[in-house]
Amino acid sequence: MTRSWLKRQTWVIGLAALSAVSLTASLGFWQLRRADQKLEMQAAMTKRQGLPPLGNADLKALGGTRDVLHQPAVLRGHWVGGATVFLDNRQMNQRQGFYVVTPLRLSGDGRLLLVQRGWVARDFLDRTRVPDVPTPTQVEVEVTGRMAAAPAKVYELGESGMGPIRQNLHVGDVAKALQADVFDGSLVQLIPVPFSPDDGLERHWPAVAVDVHKHHGYAFQWFGLSALIVLLYVWFQIISPRRQPRV
Repeated sequence: MTRSWLKRQTWVIGLAALSAVSLTASLGFWQLRRADQKLEMQAAMTKRQGLPPLGNADLKALGGTRDVLHQPAVLRGHWVGGATVFLDNRQMNQRQGFYVVTPLRLSGDGRLLLVQRGWVARDFLDRTRVPDVPTPTQVEVEVTGRMAAAPAKVYELGESGMGPIRQNLHVGDVAKALQADVFDGSLVQLIPVPFSPDDGLERHWPAVAVDVHKHHGYAFQWFGLSALIVLLYVWFQIISPRRQPRV
C-alpha cells in the first residue's frame, strides 16, 4: 500500500466516523427536544384539568373542542335515540368488551357531542348481541366528564360498518347519518348520570398522560451509539496502530 492511499483511507474513515457521530448525536438531541415538548403538553394538560368545569354556554361559544381538551365539563342535553355505537375490541381492567358511545344533543345549542359513556363486557357466546344500556331520550340528562379527542381508533380491516357494533367511529359518519352538526371531539363520562346510576357501565378510564420516558430512553441509546463510534475510532485509528511493533 502506498502512503497516499493509506492517508486517503484515513481521511475517509475519519469523515465517515464524524458523519455517524453527528447523525446519532443529533437524533439524541431531537429525542430530548421531543421529551421537552411532551413535558410542556403534560403541564398544559394538568393546568386544564384544574380549571372550572365547562357548561353548555361555554361550549356553545366554541367552534370545536381542541382548545378545551382534558378540561372538566358538566353538560346538559338529550341522548339521541337509536344512535348508540358499541366500539369493539376495547379493554378495561384487562378485559375485552365495548366502549359505549352515544351522541348528546346539547341543550340550548342543538349540536351533537359524542359521549364516551363507559365500558361494558360483550357476550362471547353471541358476538352480534349488544348489551342493554339504559338511554332515556325523553328527559334532559346532565353528564359529568372531561373533554377529549374523538374516540381512539384501533386497527381495522376494510371500512367500518354502519351497524351498532363497529371497530371505529368517525365524526363525519355520525354527522352524515344524523344530518346534524357534530363537534370534532368527545366527552369522556366520569360518573353516572344523576337519577340513573345503574347503567351497567364501568368508567375506570386509563389516566391521561404523555410518555416522556421513552424519549429519554431513545436519547440514551443514540448518545450511547455516538460514544461507541468515537471509542471505536480512537481505538482502531489511534491507539491500536501505535501499539503495533515497528518493523
